[in-house]
Amino acid sequence: MMTKLGYSVFQSVTTARLLGKMCLLALTVPFLASSAISLVNAKEYKYEREKESYAIGLWGDLPYSDLQAAGVPNLIADMNAQNLAFTVHDGDLKAGNSTPNSVTPTTCSNALYTQALGYFNALKAPAAFTPGDNDWTDCDRPSNGGFNSRDRLDYQRQVFFSTKFSLGQRRLAQEVQTTPLCLSAKDTAVPCVENRRWTLGKVTYATLNIQGSCNNLCDIAPDPKEYAARNAANIAWLKKTFQEAKARKSVAVMLISQGNPGWDLSDPTRAPLRDPKTLVQTDGQPDGFQSFLLVLRDEVIAFRKPIAYVHGDSHYYRIDKPFLDTQGRRLENFTRVETFGNNAANGTNDVNWVKVTVNSRSREVFSYQPQIVPGNRVAVPSP
Repeated sequence: MMTKLGYSVFQSVTTARLLGKMCLLALTVPFLASSAISLVNAKEYKYEREKESYAIGLWGDLPYSDLQAAGVPNLIADMNAQNLAFTVHDGDLKAGNSTPNSVTPTTCSNALYTQALGYFNALKAPAAFTPGDNDWTDCDRPSNGGFNSRDRLDYQRQVFFSTKFSLGQRRLAQEVQTTPLCLSAKDTAVPCVENRRWTLGKVTYATLNIQGSCNNLCDIAPDPKEYAARNAANIAWLKKTFQEAKARKSVAVMLISQGNPGWDLSDPTRAPLRDPKTLVQTDGQPDGFQSFLLVLRDEVIAFRKPIAYVHGDSHYYRIDKPFLDTQGRRLENFTRVETFGNNAANGTNDVNWVKVTVNSRSREVFSYQPQIVPGNRVAVPSP
């Protein structure tokens, strides 16, 4: 009897313990499964967050000389050493005039574009490019070989813009302005395929073919007909870019062109002088920019979010806020970024670049850091 009772008690205790373990297991399995799902979601969330923050590289106005050409490989190596999402060259593959006995191409011969293509494809990150006046509108100067300017732009479209992809060792798919709005050397309507747009993370980027030398309205052979067609195309591309940015709920827009249009009356040595309220040019030169700037100002005000406008042309690194509304009030959401360029007094001519950190969760989205390439320092050598 005692034996049977003991066994019965033992069996009851064992059963209770087993039931307890089963209950514990029943409670634990969902928790573990939940934890596993949370870990998966954490990895996905981290991946999404990583896409929200990245860095890009901006450069342009080079090489202008043999000294600059010697510094370009250092610049490319410096960009390749950093984890960049993409790079953009904002135009001018050469100086405004050729240099006698130069090793690097300084006329508008085909060799100029072949050299530039080699530079772009030496970059590990996707490499975008927008043409500059020195590499097409000014090619009609006798010192540059007396080429037809439109012919040189047509040739660039073949060399750099024949597909929807960027240049560089990694390629970036881009939207292309395929509507035939520009004019070729044969005076036929052709797509402005150099105008590109892409979105990375939550930021929209676009290039626009806007030039120095009055946007092709002055210099040796002004071309009002070509200007009018391309200007209309640029305005259409600008408007479409902001439409796309709004539709995609982009948190910011970056526009990249070559020419410095001038924004106010403060910079007579480096840019056209312009009434900041009316945006009328006041220095007596033909105005190839006002109609575009008026549309840009309306879009900046309507978009409200951060906008960066990147250009080269006047060879002076700076980041400022020169754009005003019709009442003379500063447009707080607009930032002008000018990349490094030719500085003949400085030996290697400022062969440096600008690193932009893009964080879509940051209020201002863009933050800027000049990258002084150690191997290209002259006045103060690197330590």
